[in-house]
Amino acid sequence: MKRRVEKFIRENKLCDPGDRILAAVSGGADSVCLLHVLVKLQKAWKLKLRVVHVNHQLRGREADRDEDFVRRLCERFSVEFTCKRVEVREFAGKEGLSEEEAGRILRYQVFEEEALRWEDEAKMKNEESPLPVRIAVAHHKDDDVETVLFQLFRGSGLKGLGGIPAARGRIIRPLLAVRREEILDFLSAEGVDFCVDSTNDSGNYTRNRLRHEIIPQIEALVNLRAGEHVLQTARRARQADAYLEEEAEKWLGKFGTREGEAASDVGAGEEKLPLSFGADEEELRLSFGADAEKLKNEPEILQTYVIKQMMGRAAGRTKDLGEVHVEAARRLLCGRVGKQIDLPYGLTARRGYTMLWVEKGGKAREKNVQEERISLPKLEIKVFSYEKAMEIPQNQYTKWFDCDRIKGTLSVRTRQTGDYFFLSGGGKKTIKSYMVDEKIPAGLRGRIPLLADGSHILWIIGKRISEGCKVTEKTKTILQVHVRMADK
Repeated sequence: MKRRVEKFIRENKLCDPGDRILAAVSGGADSVCLLHVLVKLQKAWKLKLRVVHVNHQLRGREADRDEDFVRRLCERFSVEFTCKRVEVREFAGKEGLSEEEAGRILRYQVFEEEALRWEDEAKMKNEESPLPVRIAVAHHKDDDVETVLFQLFRGSGLKGLGGIPAARGRIIRPLLAVRREEILDFLSAEGVDFCVDSTNDSGNYTRNRLRHEIIPQIEALVNLRAGEHVLQTARRARQADAYLEEEAEKWLGKFGTREGEAASDVGAGEEKLPLSFGADEEELRLSFGADAEKLKNEPEILQTYVIKQMMGRAAGRTKDLGEVHVEAARRLLCGRVGKQIDLPYGLTARRGYTMLWVEKGGKAREKNVQEERISLPKLEIKVFSYEKAMEIPQNQYTKWFDCDRIKGTLSVRTRQTGDYFFLSGGGKKTIKSYMVDEKIPAGLRGRIPLLADGSHILWIIGKRISEGCKVTEKTKTILQVHVRMADK
């Protein structure tokens, strides 16, 4: 047991000599085995060991028995012991979780808090401790098999089918090298006692049914080495997942963009406004786009990885973003322009003219854009006589207008129903039609500032002006309008 675990630790670089290891010990066979093995390795690896025990307060006296057992075990090994009690039932009810999931969340919160406390102690004592405290938990091979099957049955992607990682962050799992049967044999040979959790025999928990009913039947009726083969497949799934994550990241680097930024190869500026007056810069950065036509031509598996990465970037996490959400967004690639769907974490996926967008809060912005407080640009206005030798400025944000053709009082506002401007030749075009033709995203059309003379839009600021007020040879008086950004 010691040799196999030590080899696994070295191969997976779970820790280094001299590391601080916080062992999570419940009192059950697996965690007791973990502590015994770490104690056996302590001298050769110069490990600093501590133990944390979490009392979930769900099993009354049985839970108190486990706590006392782990305390005495730590006294026997001269390992510092800490126990934390958590209110699993109360937390589960408050958050709408099963007791199993609530217990897991609270356990790992305690583990992290104790690891940080140990690190803070070292800082207070000015001890040199460049590496973080490692948290050792007692998952073994059979847990890994259960996890892979559980994820398979619930429709997980490759990441879930990859099973339990040997290390994630500060969490390490040295016992993934061995099976449950080997753990029990080791404890028996060493004459080591452990506690039995009565809920482990309950059929109420999904994992228990996998452990006690489904996996034994598969091994008995299909293949004795089924568990081993499941883990071989999991290893391939981890490799494939890592490769596809990398490929998706490269693809987005070439053909992806964030709202307000042009990607190098995505028809730069097609869905980008020249100005974002009143737009919250950080809010816009939560919108991620991908060239829809290019993505449509990629293999389906790469499409899903690209979209999943976009969702993760917009939401900042991926835990509740399942295959069903990714597939719903992927279908938008062949959907009509403007079609959108709601996703977890307040995300919206939307099909633009050339892009597939994933936005945080995007739909809410589109619905309520007229109700939002929008910071309009400040204008500097001058009026002077026009002389034929004068050169009309080409500056995008400085425009000249024929002052005598302006009939009402000018205002700066966002679009309203009935707004229009004049085309060359005397025809009219509505602002709505113009924005559709220019492929401006629907969620941003209500943010574009307009210089208006009633319903006649003299200037779609940052873009074009109306032919109905252009300077001509007959112009006598110039109205010069210069736009300054609202924050300047």
